[in-house]
Amino acid sequence: MNDDERYEVFVRLVMKHEPRVRSFLRGLLPTWHDVEEVAQEASLIAWRKFDDFEEGTSFGGWLLTIARFEALKYRRRVARSPLVFVDEVWDQLAEEASGEEDQQIRRQHLEICLRSSSAEMFATGILIANKVKKSVQIFCQWE
Repeated sequence: MNDDERYEVFVRLVMKHEPRVRSFLRGLLPTWHDVEEVAQEASLIAWRKFDDFEEGTSFGGWLLTIARFEALKYRRRVARSPLVFVDEVWDQLAEEASGEEDQQIRRQHLEICLRSSSAEMFATGILIANKVKKSVQIFCQWE
């Protein structure tokens, strides 16, 4: 395989697994800016080490491992900054970000329910304000 073909294979594999890597990194890092920076660095390292990748094994798993180590390196580097959060704050930010994704999924399910033409189905939105997380739960009920 020549260098152009090798590069094309690599780019296709990275593009296929990029959403999963970004989602994984979002759980480890507090902002999308951080995710973007670490994802790019992980991709560069993966390209440099692509010769070490064993064909027939999981490229996604290999790339996630690189991304994980890069996220840890990034957090250590950021921790040296005088303006840094303690780990508990990072964990809380990641938890809240994951809650936002859950809320988006609930909203999508509600939209599907509301668009349904079935006469037997009705949607009820129940808002439950949680003092700590300020989360909103939406339930779609079938009649």
